[in-house]
Amino acid sequence: MRSTRLFCRNAALAVAAFLALAGFVCPAAADIVVEGVPPAQAQAVRDYFPGASEEEVQAGLEALRASGRFGDAYVTRSGGNVIVHVAAGTVINRIAFEGNSKIKTENLEKIVRLAAHKSFNARVADEDSAHITEAYRVNGRAAARVSYRVVPLPNGTIDVVFKIDEGDKTGIKEIRFVGNTVFSSSRLKSMMETTEMNFYSFLKTSDVYDPERVAGDLELIRRFYLKNGYADFHIVSSDARYEPELGGYVLEVVIEEGPQYRVSSVDIESHLPDIDAGALRPLLRLAPGDVYNGVAVEQTVDALTREIAHKGYAFTQARPRGQRNPADRTVAVNFVLDEGPRVFIERINIRGNAKTREYVIRREFEVGEGDPYNRVLIDRAERHLNGLGYFKKVKITNEPGSAPDRVVINVDVEEQSTGSFNVSGGYSTTQGFIGEVSVSDSNFMGRGEAVRLSLEEGQRARGVTFSFTEPYFLDQRMSGGFDVYARKSDAWTYSYYSQTSYGATLRLGLPITEEITFQPHYSIYETQISIPNDSQKPYNDCQQPIPGYTPGFGYWLAPNTSNLSVFYNCMTNGEASLAIKDSVGARLTSALGYTLGFSNLDNPRNPRNGSTVTFTQDVAGLGGFSRFVRTSGEARYYHDLDFLNYGGWNFLSDMVGIGRVQAGNLTPLFGYQPRVFDNFNLGSNLVRGFAPGGIGPRDLSNWTSYQGNALGGTNYFGVTTEVQFPIWGLPKDIGLRGAVFNDVGSLWDFRGKTYYPKAYAAGLAFGQTNCLPYTAPTYGQGACLLTHPLGGGADTSAFQIRDSVGVSLLWQSPLGPIRFDYSFPIVKGPYDVTKRFNFSGGTTF
Repeated sequence: MRSTRLFCRNAALAVAAFLALAGFVCPAAADIVVEGVPPAQAQAVRDYFPGASEEEVQAGLEALRASGRFGDAYVTRSGGNVIVHVAAGTVINRIAFEGNSKIKTENLEKIVRLAAHKSFNARVADEDSAHITEAYRVNGRAAARVSYRVVPLPNGTIDVVFKIDEGDKTGIKEIRFVGNTVFSSSRLKSMMETTEMNFYSFLKTSDVYDPERVAGDLELIRRFYLKNGYADFHIVSSDARYEPELGGYVLEVVIEEGPQYRVSSVDIESHLPDIDAGALRPLLRLAPGDVYNGVAVEQTVDALTREIAHKGYAFTQARPRGQRNPADRTVAVNFVLDEGPRVFIERINIRGNAKTREYVIRREFEVGEGDPYNRVLIDRAERHLNGLGYFKKVKITNEPGSAPDRVVINVDVEEQSTGSFNVSGGYSTTQGFIGEVSVSDSNFMGRGEAVRLSLEEGQRARGVTFSFTEPYFLDQRMSGGFDVYARKSDAWTYSYYSQTSYGATLRLGLPITEEITFQPHYSIYETQISIPNDSQKPYNDCQQPIPGYTPGFGYWLAPNTSNLSVFYNCMTNGEASLAIKDSVGARLTSALGYTLGFSNLDNPRNPRNGSTVTFTQDVAGLGGFSRFVRTSGEARYYHDLDFLNYGGWNFLSDMVGIGRVQAGNLTPLFGYQPRVFDNFNLGSNLVRGFAPGGIGPRDLSNWTSYQGNALGGTNYFGVTTEVQFPIWGLPKDIGLRGAVFNDVGSLWDFRGKTYYPKAYAAGLAFGQTNCLPYTAPTYGQGACLLTHPLGGGADTSAFQIRDSVGVSLLWQSPLGPIRFDYSFPIVKGPYDVTKRFNFSGGTTF
């Protein structure tokens, strides 16, 4: 072994000697020599240079300069060595900003790379100026100018001061569509969150150019065209140009619409054993003859994938295939069910959630770690997470796992504020001026729970409400919650009694399908009725005379009937109905019920297409005083009227047609006679143009004050048709829209008492001996309730149609929705109380 080593060494020396004699010299490995910094920092510089080749040296120099750790750097070569000359730079004492008001200093400090107690680098300072300029551009200040100056200090350090000229707001001056012929530019703009600048710009930020927001808007437009049958639609380009002469951006979007397609056939092709394609056909969301709808195709893919996954085919996805026929503009849709690759979820990483608990995010996935990977279910979870309202943005990506059949799912979320403190006010013709203070959070303590506490105070109403909702009650996909409230409303022109209610409701929400929910609930509440009786509101002085005020009664309450008549008695100053007086006191109601709901709206907040149906039934009698079954239902249908917009008639764009049907019934149980507060008391909320409680059964015993003595009915129905439209010439983001409407409805069938023995006994004390009112000598209220005129005529308790037409002005103001209605009753009853103008504003209470 030793001899072998000696041989190798001697051979190497011989080869070296031979090469030297022949004129060959082996180059030594070049060293990286650092000059200009202390030895302790030299190694940090060498780390940027992995080698001495020209490419490695140049890359290392660029990385060193980009790091900003030193003042400047350059490279020379000497004797085969690479010499890196580094200027240590002056130490920065502090970073300061001047002229900034639109972006806070603490936010600018996060943008710049220069920092106190680090070396100054002019290159990095220039880059920081560019970063600040970009931040202002994103915030709508593209004209902002940023420079910096260096201020030497006596101790040898410097201050770096960035001087900022923020300039004026530079939003989007114009959004221009090119290539659209089917839908007008104004219609397409109405779908965008991005808006144009106008005189309202100082109150909004949606006119600031934001590339991400524009990309989201263009995706909405793409989905809109696909939903309406334009399967060939695509966006050719979108370009935002800053125009200095305009002082803003011009956003130009070039599109190609293509023809509208209809569905020629819809089939399901299953390549899976034991899966009958015919049994899955009820899950199809489109049919032959329909306009092609990309959203319906997506919904069908979701439904099919979930159904076959439940049948044990976890790796299977439904894949849509469309065969276009340009000649007759049809498309044949085929959903293919194939077994996908057998890939499992190794891990789900949640990133970016500082407030939201991780389990709140994970529970939106129908799959978990170790489950089969299914792209459709992952996309579905992403849509659910984006719809929660907890996050500005949710993005789900994949990366390879530790094995070929493993995948890692990364969920990146960007949280947004979910709590709010609101102080709002408004006015309505039914409640007068009213204000509300509320505190709410839809993601309470990051648990996904919703809480709300509101305090309400107004001219004629006040109250407090607390609500709590757990969206995943008992860790199941059902919601649970409760509401606790206390409310009081005062007597006024259209109601001669005050009402106070205290109550609580327990509720559950059970999703049956994506569109159908079942919500059982239990309510218990106490209703207290009182009748004011003073000189301002003498609504009970026939039974409780007011000394010196009630006609016929002096200060000693001695009845003096000599000056009483039909036109001057205790009822002429206003008197509550016998039915209202019989309801005075506290009554407890305990009711068990449910609500069945359906909704397929395209946008729950601002619907343009789709429908909602709710059916509610409550059974009162599980304890308490009341005994009845109350049933009510409502259906709404929305449809945009874009068919009126073909040919570029811009003033007809963005119109929405709305249809509404509502009905209700109250059936007494076990001989119970409903009280006034049990009945349906309706007016403008059924047929506009009528006062609150202005239609239906009413007490006509007192012909001088029947408008405040609505009794309510046990049956109602109503039909509304309405068309909402933009106001031509006004920017849509102002929030003003107009509407025309027609309301038809009826409220009928009073089933309460008509004879009140207590009132008869009270009348005897004052000389009233007749059941009927206006009987001499006191001409008092009597003991009988009349829903028809004393001398005969139409019964207000009978079925009778009311009809009205009108116009509305709707404003989504910064303080909340405001609506003005002006109605013209064209069919009404002889004793109905009309009210043509109605105004409501502020938040919805």
